[in-house]
Amino acid sequence: AEKNLKLEEKITMLQQQNEELRARIEQNTVITRQLSEENANLQEYVEKEVEEKKKLSRTNEELLWKLQEGDAVSPVKLPATSSTPFYRCSSGNSSPAKVRTLRR
Repeated sequence: AEKNLKLEEKITMLQQQNEELRARIEQNTVITRQLSEENANLQEYVEKEVEEKKKLSRTNEELLWKLQEGDAVSPVKLPATSSTPFYRCSSGNSSPAKVRTLRR
């Protein structure tokens, strides 16, 4: 009878431990789902950022190309302080040191 009582106490203790472990597993499952959702959202955000960066890079390259090639022969006008037109040097280099004034 005494051995039965000790075994019943041990069964009760093991059942409590089992319930606690199940609760922890359930809690960990919920946290895992939340972290998976957050990870997926962050991956989507990163992909969008990468695409935006690529788009900006392409735009930047296009603008640089237009600046160096497309506008090589078009006149550049100064603000209203001067009436003398300026032209870009046809060498393709658009640094200010290469810009020269042409009188008409």
